[in-house]
Parts: sequence; structure tokens; C-alpha cells
Amino acid sequence: MKVPQVISDAQRLADSFTDLHEAEAQPTIIVVSGLPGTGKSHFCRRLAECLPFFILESDALRKQLFPKPKYSAEESAGLFRAIYQLIEDLLKKGIPLILDATNLAKRHRERIYNIADRTGARLILVSVKAPPELVQKQLKKRLESKSANDNSDAGWAVYQKMRPTEEKINRKHFSVDTSRDITPIIDKVVREVKR
Repeated sequence: MKVPQVISDAQRLADSFTDLHEAEAQPTIIVVSGLPGTGKSHFCRRLAECLPFFILESDALRKQLFPKPKYSAEESAGLFRAIYQLIEDLLKKGIPLILDATNLAKRHRERIYNIADRTGARLILVSVKAPPELVQKQLKKRLESKSANDNSDAGWAVYQKMRPTEEKINRKHFSVDTSRDITPIIDKVVREVKR
């Protein structure tokens, strides 16, 4: 994909945003990582209730760019090139963000770390986990009763395929197990943002 296409995809996504929050002198990006079905989107929505941050949800953005997604490697690469461009553009404008995406590979997270460094944004990392038996139940429920809030199409087979690709986060980060009360971690992240 050529650079003009990346910019045009990022611009198409940006043009669809209607509820961007007030710019900050030093914006924060909260990068939420985890396997499908672990509760990342729920965690991000709860976090956004406490912080005036804009959520970039990769599953929703994919469906904006690709109304009938194929989930191919090429499609995912194009999507994330647009997302990285979008993150950089929004942080340069001072817009605080929450990124809701699997972010399993270190090399993908490094792209975001570099953008945060270049834009002078504060970076907060959150790893979301849940016991596999809970994930399996949640993914089954997701497929049986598709909610309007749920943009993911990932099922148990996708979780099993992705699980071995998850690389440990070596930087300081918050860990949350969504089989437990997530409120204490949300409170910690909010305190870190407001420090």
C-alpha cells in the first residue's frame, strides 16, 4: 500500500469521528492489549466513562475501511498502517486516546511506543487477560447473540490461533484479569493519567 493510500484511509476514518474530546497540552495514549474475548472493549468503555478519551477500536475501524472484512494479512496490515497514522495525527492535535486492539506482538507495540515518543504523548500500557474457560464462554455467547456494542467477529478458533503469538509486555504496565472486578485497575489507570 502506498503512503497516499495510508493517509487517505486514515483521513476517511478521522472524517467519521464526531465526538473527539478537548485537546490537551500533553495527550495520553492508553494502549490496551489482549487476546480476543478477554474483555478489552468492555474495559476500554468503562475506562472512557472515567476519562474524556477517544477510543480507537480496531474491530470497528476495520469495518469502516472494509465493510465485509476478510481478515487477511494484507487487510490487517493496511488497517494498522491507517491506525498508526491516525494515532500520530490525533496525538499531534493533543487528542487523548485509548487504543483497543490485540497488540499481541512486540513489534506492533513498538510502533506505538515510537509514535508516543515522536509526539511527546504520555504512554500507559494495559494488558487484559481472562481464564481460557471464561473466554470460551464469552466468545460462544458473542456468536449466539451479537450485541450492537460488539464489533469483533473473533471466535474460539481465532483465540486458539492467536494465543501462541502473544508476546510478553516488557515495559511497565497494568495487568487486569476481567474474571474479577476491574474497578481497582481502572482507578489505578485514572490516577496514573491524572498524576
